[in-house]
Amino acid sequence: MSKHAPEPISMFDARIMGPALLDSFKKLDPRILWRNPVMFCVEIASAITLVTFGMSLTGANREPAWFTGTVSVWLWLTVIFATFAEALAEGRGKARAASLRKTRTDVTAKRLNKPKFGSDYTLVGANQLRKDDYILVEAGELIAGDGDVIAGAALVNEAAVTGESAPVVRESGGDRSAVTGGTTVIANAIIVRITANPGETFLDRMISLIEGAKRRKTPNEIALEVLLIALTLVFLLVCANISPLSIYSVKAAGQGTPVSLTILVALFVCLAPTTIAALLPAIGIAGMDRLFQKNVIALSGRAIEAAGDVNVLLLDKTGTITLGNREAVAFVPVGGHSEQELAEAALMASLTDETPEGRSVVVLAKQQYGMKQESLLPDAETIAFSADTRLSGVNAGGKQYRKGAADSTVAFVKTLGAKTIPSNLEDVVDKIARAGATPLVVSCDAEILGVINLKDIVKGGIQERFQQLRSMGIKTIMITGDNPLTAAAIAAEAQVDDFLAQAKPEDKLRLIRENQEAGYMVAMTGDGTNDAPALAQADVAVAMNTGTQPAREAANIIDLDSNPTKLLDIVEVGKQILMTRGNLTTFSISNDVAKYFAIIPAMLLSIYPQLGLLNIMHLATPLSAILSAVIFNAVIIPLLVPLALKGTKFRPMPAEKLLIHNLLIYGVGGIIAPFVGIKAIDMVVGMFV
Repeated sequence: MSKHAPEPISMFDARIMGPALLDSFKKLDPRILWRNPVMFCVEIASAITLVTFGMSLTGANREPAWFTGTVSVWLWLTVIFATFAEALAEGRGKARAASLRKTRTDVTAKRLNKPKFGSDYTLVGANQLRKDDYILVEAGELIAGDGDVIAGAALVNEAAVTGESAPVVRESGGDRSAVTGGTTVIANAIIVRITANPGETFLDRMISLIEGAKRRKTPNEIALEVLLIALTLVFLLVCANISPLSIYSVKAAGQGTPVSLTILVALFVCLAPTTIAALLPAIGIAGMDRLFQKNVIALSGRAIEAAGDVNVLLLDKTGTITLGNREAVAFVPVGGHSEQELAEAALMASLTDETPEGRSVVVLAKQQYGMKQESLLPDAETIAFSADTRLSGVNAGGKQYRKGAADSTVAFVKTLGAKTIPSNLEDVVDKIARAGATPLVVSCDAEILGVINLKDIVKGGIQERFQQLRSMGIKTIMITGDNPLTAAAIAAEAQVDDFLAQAKPEDKLRLIRENQEAGYMVAMTGDGTNDAPALAQADVAVAMNTGTQPAREAANIIDLDSNPTKLLDIVEVGKQILMTRGNLTTFSISNDVAKYFAIIPAMLLSIYPQLGLLNIMHLATPLSAILSAVIFNAVIIPLLVPLALKGTKFRPMPAEKLLIHNLLIYGVGGIIAPFVGIKAIDMVVGMFV
């Protein structure tokens, strides 16, 4: 078996860089750029400096042409760097979408006249199929569209979608009935009811979402954009008032020259939050791409953002917290019998038991006691488990071996003439049950030999994951159908914060609503039809790709690997996006401090020479100071693009500690970096001016 998630695509890949550069110029179209108001204002400012450059060339402007021209070039580069960052993020998605498109081929489907095997069918193209059509898919054929299996069972190769080469079973009537168009039936035949029209299939939605064509701005992103617009308007008003103020000051002081339009535009662009405005779209797109690298498809950016705000995680026990199958971990003899006797009887009773639990009994007997029994005698009779008897075993060599529930086994040996039951049997059974395990009583003929301890095995490292979540203030709740006693034992071993035992669909829904009414953001996973109501109610709903169609339709995130523990990774990616956005916003706003000390003294120095004291960076000339600030403002954008695409490193810690940590790095760093950068650029500019 092999499985592969999509490999990270380097931002320096030539297949991405070239098209992204071309797209960055296309995005300069004002009809496109207006969606990013801050950068739209910078584009207008760049156009103004282009006009002032032309005026300098004709002598209509007193400023040197080299200055206005260089400022104009760097302002245009500021806009291009911003559009390039977004185009680069989209380019990675488009590259992945292109690889998915290769998996789509023209498929001919057998559309049935009646939804049953043996019915007549018509050969049609996949694009002719509509919802509620029924198709027959036989071994070796591609499934022509998304749907649910309504008859039959088959092995399906889903490598084209999930990257998992091992085939999976898809059958009617269960939680494994959903099939995806483009996958291949490799054994048996099934009848599929189509659930999506052409262009609306799961693969179509994956492609459009991955390449960012249908990406909508999330609530937090919109709120941040409103803040950036407000800051931009404030700086616009400030810069607009500096011009008349400088004219008045020249007359009052009797010296100097008013601040020119080029310098005012440069000041506005440098003070506006251009860094975060340029990188904001790329952060959201890159977040969806990072999820796709984990084989997870987010059906909306809102879902990823909500994952970053999650306070409560609802986790199924089986397959998420535990390995999914109970395993035999010990043989506990009763009534004076030895472990060897018990192990031999348990082995005989389990040789024909093909369940994971039965196989684990055989493995334990062979590992602990070196038993070599591989097969039964020819005259052996297999007794299959049934819900009525709650027993299974074999009749072999004139003996009857059984294993099953305590009361059922006791009743069985009594029918064979057992006069007494071991006095310590009840205590052993009760002790195992209280520990959260399942007791299976073993008998040979009319004698009870002991108990098999079947235990849910908690996944390795899951406690550490829950501790990380707890340190972030996230509460974990285990959901299980087990009785409260067993549920409490597993919850204690896994170290979850709470549990819900004997959970029914309505119980899950009620639990989610109660937490939401208390002001919490709730996330959960599910794959069955009975999970659909709860998934629809949850803020972050992760459906397994192998699950039913109702579950996938109710969810806002699909896990292609069908691994419930991915919910923990999704929360981390969501928090990483919020952290990246917050960190770069802090850095962008902090940058303004250094720019004040660079531009304001330079533009007013001729009027108020005393402002030279504010030139703490000792910049060479007023013009080089302004130009250095403009260049730094542009260059910092591409330097931060890798961080925006990769995301800041996730650290599981409480929100207040995380805030302090990030303020120290990105707040203080955002103040210091421009001082160093502007001074370095000024030294280079001074060599040519």
